[in-house]
Amino acid sequence: MADVVNKLWGFCHTLRHEGIDYNDYIEQLSFLLFLKMADEKEVNLNGTYNWQTLKNKSGGDLMDHYTDTLRELAKEQGLLGEIFTQAQNRFNNPVSLKRLLNLIDEDEWTAMDVDIKGAVFEGLLEKAASEGKKGAGQYFTPRPLIQSIVRLMKPDPRGRKTFTICDPACGTGGFLVSSYEWLMRECKGALPREEAKRIRENTYYGQELVARPRRLALMNMYLHGVTPKIKLGDTIYNTPTSDKFDIILANPPFGTKGANQAPERDDFTIATSSKQLNFVQHIMSTLKPGGRAAIVLPDNVLFEDKAGEIFEILMQDCNLHTILRLPRGTFTPYAQGIRANVIFFQKGLPTEKVWIYDNRSNIEGITKKDRPLTSKYFEEFEQCYGDDPNGHGKRGDQGEIGRFRCFSMDEVKKRGYKLDITWMKDNNNGDEDSLLDPAELATEAIKELGIVIDNLQEIITLLESNGE
Repeated sequence: MADVVNKLWGFCHTLRHEGIDYNDYIEQLSFLLFLKMADEKEVNLNGTYNWQTLKNKSGGDLMDHYTDTLRELAKEQGLLGEIFTQAQNRFNNPVSLKRLLNLIDEDEWTAMDVDIKGAVFEGLLEKAASEGKKGAGQYFTPRPLIQSIVRLMKPDPRGRKTFTICDPACGTGGFLVSSYEWLMRECKGALPREEAKRIRENTYYGQELVARPRRLALMNMYLHGVTPKIKLGDTIYNTPTSDKFDIILANPPFGTKGANQAPERDDFTIATSSKQLNFVQHIMSTLKPGGRAAIVLPDNVLFEDKAGEIFEILMQDCNLHTILRLPRGTFTPYAQGIRANVIFFQKGLPTEKVWIYDNRSNIEGITKKDRPLTSKYFEEFEQCYGDDPNGHGKRGDQGEIGRFRCFSMDEVKKRGYKLDITWMKDNNNGDEDSLLDPAELATEAIKELGIVIDNLQEIITLLESNGE
């Protein structure tokens, strides 16, 4: 896989000299990979416009046919037309297009034992992040983390006609793809005949703010034989639909960009400009009674201003039963300085106790080469979590020297419902922080400044409203 990514990344450098930037290259590559993989799977896209007809052309004919292919596929009904909506040929040189076609044609992509489009995109994001491409990882959640969350949440739509799964910040569709792959493993690749159509067409939902990652999410699901409903738009600031979901899995975008005012939402109880806290409110609002959620949140979201108020409401309406502190460097190389958690809750019952698993203290941080994030980092946590996706399984408090502890609601209330609870002495903390490179330190500083700016903006808004 690394060789394939290096090959494709190397060609990206070549195309830059022809005026094709990184984002355009990713998009063009996604179109061509989609056509190649559809051909391998013998998916009949269009009798005239497909991989075979494209790769057999060259020169001006190739350029014209590629342009026509994108335009004609956009006219197709259903999901295929959605995937190619507003798709444009960004190549200026037929020689470069032909070379990329030949590079892609060298491999049998569907034979690789990975979600290949996701893996290629992931690899190219890593390359971009290592070269300082701002925002390269904003659509990406590490695959081992996604798979661990999905294993615990058990997103099984079988036997329930209205069962739905949603990611309101879906990026390239990692949680949705992994949920479907989990289901296929559970049913050994054969969905119940009477339920197959419903599951593939009316189960998987999402929303994404940016068109390109949404397109990749649609492609990923299409190649899995699934027709998802993924909207393009702002989850927080746009008026939500009346849809409610049984399972919501999400990694809302980190940072404060665009979060300069509180959204005007009747279903939000607390006014805040924090994107992540607003995603928490959105997910609370759009869960069905009895529905469950898992959300990835940065450390500061557990204790920043307004966090206590929002988590107090959440814990009255939902059972926030488990918090996982993620290892340092989980999002390396995309956001190396970010420290994050996963919160798990079920709607409909109040919280009586909160279990926290510390998967960070006295654990060496994740690095790209020496200590990459793998499933082994989540094995012990998954055992402690138990088989019940709602967190009701038998659990044992490991005490002050253990990683898994239980905290009563009295203890949580004394902390003002702020959930940055730690107990283990972290012997690596000081040493690791002293070794952070300038980029990581800058990321941490920007995050803290963002919190201050958010708070100041709320004060300004309050002063302006009082002055009216």
